Amino acid sequence: MANGRKIRILVAKPGLDGHDRGARVVARAFRDAGFEVIYTGCHQTPEQIVSTALQEDVDLIGLSILSGAHRYSFPRIMELLRENNAADIAVVGGGIFPLEDIPMLKECGIKEIFEPGAKLGDIIEWVGKNISAHGDAAPLSS
Repeated sequence: MANGRKIRILVAKPGLDGHDRGARVVARAFRDAGFEVIYTGCHQTPEQIVSTALQEDVDLIGLSILSGAHRYSFPRIMELLRENNAADIAVVGGGIFPLEDIPMLKECGIKEIFEPGAKLGDIIEWVGKNISAHGDAAPLSS
């Protein structure tokens, strides 16, 4: 945090998935680790998620999904970020994904996928190593 600003993370639940326990647990862990966290709640469209990310000037979007709509919503969010000149906002995902879908998600620009059972400490460590607050010079690794 060279500029004194905390990393800002948006935790979002795209689509019709109403199960948000995991997202709330991760959001709380981020908060407890010292990050600023904005949680959108359930049933968010990609457009709503990107709009909130832009308004809140976030450094990272964490998407949580269990419904199987990741093949549409994740690429759409990446597309909207590019259209809004906000491709510098990193995006990660967590939830239930067929293993064969993970390469496609990473190809569209998702930086990391955290599968069920991922340890909160490992997620926080990944964010600390790979995400910097806007204005910091640390590069984002892929």
